[in-house]
Amino acid sequence: MSAEVAPPETAERGPNESGTGEGGIVERLVEFGHALRAHDLPVGPADVLNFCEAANELSVGDPVDLYWAGRSTLVHRRDHLPVYDEVFRQFFLGIAPPKKNEETAEKPVPQGQTGVLDVPDSEGGEEQGDDQPLVLGLQASGVEVERNKRFDACTEEELAAVRRIIKRTRLQPPLRQTRRRAPDPKGRTFDIRRMTREAMRLSQDRGELRMMSRKVRPRPIILLLDISGSMADHSRNLLQFAYSMNRAAQKVEVFCFGTTLTRITPALNRRSPDDALRLAAERVFDWDGGTRIGASLDEFVRTYARRGMSRGATVVICSDGLDRGNPILLSEALERLARLSHRIVWMNPLFADATHGTPNTLAMAIAAPHLDAVETGHDLASLESFAVRLAEIG
Repeated sequence: MSAEVAPPETAERGPNESGTGEGGIVERLVEFGHALRAHDLPVGPADVLNFCEAANELSVGDPVDLYWAGRSTLVHRRDHLPVYDEVFRQFFLGIAPPKKNEETAEKPVPQGQTGVLDVPDSEGGEEQGDDQPLVLGLQASGVEVERNKRFDACTEEELAAVRRIIKRTRLQPPLRQTRRRAPDPKGRTFDIRRMTREAMRLSQDRGELRMMSRKVRPRPIILLLDISGSMADHSRNLLQFAYSMNRAAQKVEVFCFGTTLTRITPALNRRSPDDALRLAAERVFDWDGGTRIGASLDEFVRTYARRGMSRGATVVICSDGLDRGNPILLSEALERLARLSHRIVWMNPLFADATHGTPNTLAMAIAAPHLDAVETGHDLASLESFAVRLAEIG
């Protein structure tokens, strides 16, 4: 969009709060389709159904997601965009159409600016106080996201744009073969029991060949995020990345550690990312503090890993390796964790600056023999690359 779309300050309800329950949300989306048809847009029942399915996959409470879900499914011609934008403002944001004597011409979007990201003013989450009105809307932004720019070198506006991209990151979790088998025409093992049952039921001397193969399930993923003071420039983005992974994969456990270990998986099981990150921040009490990686990993092994959480899992440790704890405890904890898990991946933002393998820190030197891979997470490109290659790494 090239024009600012924002609700009045008195509006306190999101677009998904016009009705109660899922039925009210669906009725509201269907009414929006009727409103577009009333403005002579060719919107059919199939288009409205696709709109509802797209909104269900995204966040219905986020006007940005709702706008793009409708624009992708309900608009079929470029010349219909101005009408769609005006109806969206009126229907969801409560903005009255401009008067005829006012200038309504929109500035044309320069060609070649495909990298410009639309960022709403509400991006920033916790920085906005509870006593201030919540401003939601769509607004064109002049922020160009450089995917190879380090997080610690980005401005606040660029970091807000990066977090919005990370929120939409989709990843393919690593897969594993189970011991159970299922019918598969392309399998390599004969399903003797099934062929015997069919032969007895049909009284045939020769039955059809039935094949089977082992079932495939997503491998569990465990994220251990360092939220100490030395990771302050990366913690927020890695936490947003953890939220996206938790939404994309089935079995994801997320922990934060500084001086103590805190499990935040229940807090991230929210549809709204702002609510999830706010609840996660409330659970953690040692933000921007010291770092005791060995003690935190030892607590994870004794409390969770030995009880089966890490069995067959891919463990991702996100830390810069600047540890102030006992190095012997770190070595013992990683040794036990390597025996209990499938893979251990260390994501270190300092890895991008290392010229000879792993970063030159004591913790990384101790951890190196127990790691299966070392990745970097210092910029947006590295996180996107890691999400793509996670199925191969894990």
